Amino acid sequence: MPESSSSPAYLGFWPSWAHHIGDLVFGANDGIITTFAVVSGSTGASLSPKIAIVLGFANLLADGFAMGAGNYLGMRSEQEAKRSEGLMLNEGRVHAVGHAAAILFAFVIAGSVPLVPFLFVPRDSLFAASCLATGATLFIVGSLRTVVTRARWLVSGLEMLLIGSVAAAVAYGVGFLLRRFVTGA
Repeated sequence: MPESSSSPAYLGFWPSWAHHIGDLVFGANDGIITTFAVVSGSTGASLSPKIAIVLGFANLLADGFAMGAGNYLGMRSEQEAKRSEGLMLNEGRVHAVGHAAAILFAFVIAGSVPLVPFLFVPRDSLFAASCLATGATLFIVGSLRTVVTRARWLVSGLEMLLIGSVAAAVAYGVGFLLRRFVTGA
């Protein structure tokens, strides 16, 4: 039987890579969007860039760990439920640790992007630089998932960019509306 056009062998990747695509996209998407939401909310509330960095890195590490651990526990629970019903043999066992690690890795790498400008860019350009870096990364991650899905790369990239933009706008708006509670103005 010939290889499917979306199978790992057809794509030339090592066998374990393709089944992590969902974890990688999910982790990268959530990492960049939640971290950028923290940056956007902090900027909307007129908080110091140093506060945005602290909150951003705290979110990056704590939320990344929580997502990986949550994925691990969810997969293990699924495996145990299937095993208890006799639906799963040991040969078909999914490696929950690998999936958890993929989510954590993608979350931290992509989630770092909105914070990098805060470390190197002049203060008056921070938010714009973070927006550009985040937007480009969202589009690239969205486009890259088509390597396995075979969907149209432009549509996939724009879809992920749109989702991230809406989340950022919500966070910025909340920060802007609640800035009086923080700044006392």
